[in-house]
Formats: sequence, C-alpha cells, structure tokens
Amino acid sequence: MRTGLYVGRFQPFHLGHLEAVRYALKHVGYLYVVVGSAQKSHERDNPFTAAERITMIKEALDGNGVDPSKWMAIPIQDADSHSLWVASVESMVPRFDVVFTNDSLTYLLFDEEGMEVRAVPFLDRSRYTATNVRDRILERKDWESLVPPQVAKLVVRFGGVERVRALMKKDIQGRKHG
Repeated sequence: MRTGLYVGRFQPFHLGHLEAVRYALKHVGYLYVVVGSAQKSHERDNPFTAAERITMIKEALDGNGVDPSKWMAIPIQDADSHSLWVASVESMVPRFDVVFTNDSLTYLLFDEEGMEVRAVPFLDRSRYTATNVRDRILERKDWESLVPPQVAKLVVRFGGVERVRALMKKDIQGRKHG
C-alpha cells in the first residue's frame, strides 16, 4: 500500500484543503496530514493552535465521509534551517512514498531529497485560501462558505473570529505606528 504525506498550515482548514485530501487519498491507501508550523499560534498568519487545527481537520474529514482509518494528522514544528526540515519531518512521520503539496518551497525541499512530489489540483485558488478566509473574517464578509461547516462552527467555538480580528487589527495598527 502506498502512503502519502500532505503538508499544510491549515490556518484554517478550508474546502480547498478538503479537496486536496480527497485527491491524495485517490492515489494512496493512507495519508499523513502534516500540520506544519505547529509551534505557531496567535499570530496574524497563524491564528490557530496545532490542537485547534487538528480538531478542525478531524471534524471536517469525519463530517465529509473521509474514512478515519485512512489518515492521521501529525503536528510538525518548523526547523531552524530549511535544509534540515525534511529530515525533521522524516524523523516524526512514519515512512511515506509520495508528498502532496502546492507550496513551492515544500515541493523543492522534498524533490531535492529525491522523493516523489505531486502537485495537487487547486479548487478555485482565488477563492479557497486560508489568507482569504482570514481576510474575510476581518472584513466581516462571508467566510463560512469557504470552509466545511464543521470548521465554521469550530472557528466560532474557539473564539477564532475575535482572535483573527484582534490579531489583524493589532498588525494594521503596528504598521501605522511603526
């Protein structure tokens, strides 16, 4: 059985991520979903904790019929050096055969190590990005339609709407005064 690795920050997990997981699972029998930058939270671009992101992923996949015996989420912290990051992932994740990513740096790092790397077809990339979700939360526009309903409920439950607005407001104020 082929095993895959799908890397993302999932800040938050959106419908594009859901489609990427489904795509990967069409090509492998088991998928490790790596929650990257696991040490980061409560930042403008990383508002959610690793535990919150893993909960979002689990609830979204369970709620959308993805077999829980076919995947596992694993939090991975950033490495101090890009050249050490792949080795760090390999030390934290059981053996895998193929990496699924659309991030150019992730693609390059795994490719340089001689691993099979596949790009994932985007689902309306102009719409389904975590940055767009966070921006729409800040702008008080519809963001819920961009994420699985389970994730929308969790973002609200975690206080994520207020957190995103507070972090982005702080960042904007810092730029005005900095």
